[in-house]
Amino acid sequence: MALYVGALFGPGLLMLPGLAAKIAGPASVLAWVGLLAVSALFALVFTALGTRFPDGGGVIAYTAAGLGHRAGRAVGWCFLIAVVLGAPVVCLIGAGYVTALTGGGRGATSLVAALLLAGVTALTTAGARVGTAVQMVLVGVLLTVVVVAVAGSAPSARASHWTPFAPHGWTAVGSAASVLMLSFVGWEAAAPLTKRLADPARSLPRIIAVAFSVTTVVYLALAAAVVSVLGAATAGTVPAADLLRVAVGSAGPAIAAGAAVLLTLAAVNSYLTGAAALQAHLRAERQHGAAERAGEGEAESGGRGLFAWIAIAGCLELTAEAFGVVDATRMITLTTSLFLVVYVASMTSAARVLTGWLRGAAAAACAASVVVLVFAGMSAVLACLVAIGGMAVQIRSRRARTSRRSHTSRKAASPSR
Repeated sequence: MALYVGALFGPGLLMLPGLAAKIAGPASVLAWVGLLAVSALFALVFTALGTRFPDGGGVIAYTAAGLGHRAGRAVGWCFLIAVVLGAPVVCLIGAGYVTALTGGGRGATSLVAALLLAGVTALTTAGARVGTAVQMVLVGVLLTVVVVAVAGSAPSARASHWTPFAPHGWTAVGSAASVLMLSFVGWEAAAPLTKRLADPARSLPRIIAVAFSVTTVVYLALAAAVVSVLGAATAGTVPAADLLRVAVGSAGPAIAAGAAVLLTLAAVNSYLTGAAALQAHLRAERQHGAAERAGEGEAESGGRGLFAWIAIAGCLELTAEAFGVVDATRMITLTTSLFLVVYVASMTSAARVLTGWLRGAAAAACAASVVVLVFAGMSAVLACLVAIGGMAVQIRSRRARTSRRSHTSRKAASPSR
């Protein structure tokens, strides 16, 4: 439960409500409600897939079941690339809260983000037991902080902040949804970890139900509080700090900065743990079905290459951010688009594999993912190109292996002199 909640939460929880309110005004709440409905569909479908394919393959196994092995591996690589590119960005969001309190420009924010990235990598490589124990503590503290922010600032709510309801038009709700989608990806992150459950068919539905209930309450409460207390027009990039300032006074921003650090550690730990398990699965497949390692050493054995790539991506992205070469919002949108491609493929596969009302739920979730992906613009195009490239690599690799086997067979069959 802690890993699922941590994957769904993230520093975006402390930034995106204000950003969405800026984009769509009070109508941004509709984007939250709509995405929660889509998230419910994701939860139902991933529960069904997780109980049917609890082998640790996660989105690879889910996609391969309905679209074939090549598509499954391509989606797996899309997920891993999204984690590699997204981990530094998530750390950058958390670091923004810290430097908003302590002061400092882009360079200071990038430095804090690098420290957070190094810290969460160390946490993940410490092993599954340590990572999950820390995760439970982090999630508990975060829920406490959100409750204090929402409940403490409630007396300052103003009904006038809800008018005009859609100052930027109704299409702005779709634009807000494309940004907010980063807060709703996460169901796929912990999917490769279902093999750790002794009885997935019994445990997984309970775990996902609790995770969805917790995130629903937190998201809606925080989104409504941002509009009611701060006002959509004046909501900044650190709305949680502003709410906490109203709730507890001058100590609010410091509490928000601490919460941002905890959210960063919780979210990135969940993604790195799931990505390490997925990479281990890919490596096992590459070794012609050799049994992949499991248990406490999984992140260490399966994630060394992954962590190396994250370190490289972190250096490049954070350096570019420090010098103003890239924009954090664009990086968020690209990462979200890659995750959306994973969702579209997984839901399409589920619509072919599942039956009854679950098939309808998968089809509806797929359609919603496509709609949100369209609003991502050029980032969506880049994400689709990554998926197509992954498919092309799989086809080329398969042909190369077939050619080598054929050559070996002919050589073995030819008479010796």
